[in-house]
Amino acid sequence: MEGEQGRIERGIEIVFEQGTLLLPGLERHMELVPELDVILDTRVGHYRAEAFHYRAVVECLAGRSIPYIDRARAYTVLDALTAPRTFRPYPHQEDAVNAWQEAGMAGLVVMPTGSGKTVVAQMAIAACRRSTLVVVPTLDLMAQWVRAMESFFGVKAGIIGGGEFTVNPISVITYDSAVRHMDSLGNRFGFIVFDEVHHLPGPMYGLIARLCIAPFRMGLTATPERHDGGEEQLERLVGPLAFSLKVSSIAGDVLSPYRTVRKLVDLTPEETLAYEAARKTYTSFCARKGIRMGSPSGWQDFLLQTCRSPEGRQVFDAYQLQRSIPLKSEAKFRVLGDLLQQHRGDRIILFTHVNELAYRISRRHLLPVITHQTPTRERAEILTRFGKGDYPAVVTSRVLNEGVDVPEANVGVVMSGSGSVREHVQRLGRILRKREGKEAVLYEVVARGTHEEGMSQRRRKHEAYRRRRHAEK
Repeated sequence: MEGEQGRIERGIEIVFEQGTLLLPGLERHMELVPELDVILDTRVGHYRAEAFHYRAVVECLAGRSIPYIDRARAYTVLDALTAPRTFRPYPHQEDAVNAWQEAGMAGLVVMPTGSGKTVVAQMAIAACRRSTLVVVPTLDLMAQWVRAMESFFGVKAGIIGGGEFTVNPISVITYDSAVRHMDSLGNRFGFIVFDEVHHLPGPMYGLIARLCIAPFRMGLTATPERHDGGEEQLERLVGPLAFSLKVSSIAGDVLSPYRTVRKLVDLTPEETLAYEAARKTYTSFCARKGIRMGSPSGWQDFLLQTCRSPEGRQVFDAYQLQRSIPLKSEAKFRVLGDLLQQHRGDRIILFTHVNELAYRISRRHLLPVITHQTPTRERAEILTRFGKGDYPAVVTSRVLNEGVDVPEANVGVVMSGSGSVREHVQRLGRILRKREGKEAVLYEVVARGTHEEGMSQRRRKHEAYRRRRHAEK
């Protein structure tokens, strides 16, 4: 038999180095260089590629029957890993996994909140049987995934983040921790799952996908769209869209039936005058400076222009004023009071876009509030008591948009928000968890004749708001 040294002399080595692949021997096969995304590292005299090209490199060499030594791969095959015998998935979950496998075990799975994305990932892990890393955006989600993995597979899951660093064949890590550690962990997992994958695009989080060799990948989200168009990067970092499921196709079956109601309120004459004056100051400045606030760079351009002169700072104050007037509208608070009275006995989540409004609602109605400033233990206590019914409602500013399982909630009230479709669909998803006899309802309280109307129209373009029961009052 030919020894390893002989194979190296004629073939290629694949070595993992700090999130990259070093490829000694590739210089003897220059015909492959145009096919592979590599650069020559003149420091060592060998070609190098980003780690996420590992699969392409291996498939290229194997397809050309070029001998190679794989020193990069440090992940393991989990032959004993199986789903519980009593496990029975929904048909749409089976369809999702089958579609992902047909896509080459690398791609995006788009499913509504509450439809069982975690279960789809677990089924994929059982099918892939490779050591797996699940990447999540928050510590709350990390804890949920750890519990789910340990319950489903009966194994101890590794935890990386929140002060813990335990690496097991199935591990869960936060996006922030993954950025710090992927250059050393990037060859230890054959399968990587990105939960809430819409967070991945960007110069920092994108590194997580680039520094990892995992040949098998899955991205999970309810809505991949981003305001900056970054979702276009996902196919390269994770894979193509493998499966997509509409909210409307499983509402009333897997998810609770639901309806949406938009309540328009009128500003007072004084509020209207102040709003229109401030907005005119802001929009005139943008028009004069050629600033397009709807563009990916619009907000940054606006900040750069307004910080350069006393006039600019006055314009920024006007911008803040026209944003805050609808938030402080007494009409909104009257409608909210009516809704809280109407839905006594229900579990209500009140959504806001800013902490200031969340705290104002909390003080006015003596309700618990969860923001990014709320300590982890306090947040957990509030959600537990909310689930038991001790608290009929909870107020939040964006924190509960994603990643928190609140099946008891059946009423959502959007008091303020952005024009993001994803944010609005996530908020709808928070109240759609299936429960016997449950019908969910999502209210939007919108100030008539303000920018809030336009934002409401934009975020309601998702299919979840078509062919459903809607009302406007």
